[in-house]
Formats: sequence, structure tokens, C-alpha cells
Amino acid sequence: MLNNIGLPGILLIAVVVLVLFGRGKISSLMGEVGKGITSFKKGINEGKAELENAAAEDAHDVTPHAEKDKA
Repeated sequence: MLNNIGLPGILLIAVVVLVLFGRGKISSLMGEVGKGITSFKKGINEGKAELENAAAEDAHDVTPHAEKDKA
């Protein structure tokens, strides 16, 4: 159904949305979307760093358990 929209259809939808909501409302909405994307990326990077730190800690301790008990 949406395969045949094309450029004129997208422009018409954009004009209708602009008329209904106004420039200020759309601008603030896009700002909030940008903040949400930034927050999501920050969370992904923090999670990745946490996993890398956990893997580095596991890799650092390579002493077999039997030698730990003797020491």
C-alpha cells in the first residue's frame, strides 16, 4: 500500500502535518527525538564498556583454582 507514495505524496503529508501542528511543535518534537536517540546511544556505549570491563577482569585472572588453594 505504501509502495506507491512517491515524492509528491510525502510532500503533501509533510505540508498537512506542518499545518496541523505548526512549526514550533514539530521543532520541539524533533528536539526530543534527538535527545532520545542520543540517550539511547549513550546507554548502548555504557553497556558495551561494562561488558568489556567484565571480560577484561575475567581474562586477567588466569590462575588455576588448584594453585590458588595451595598459596
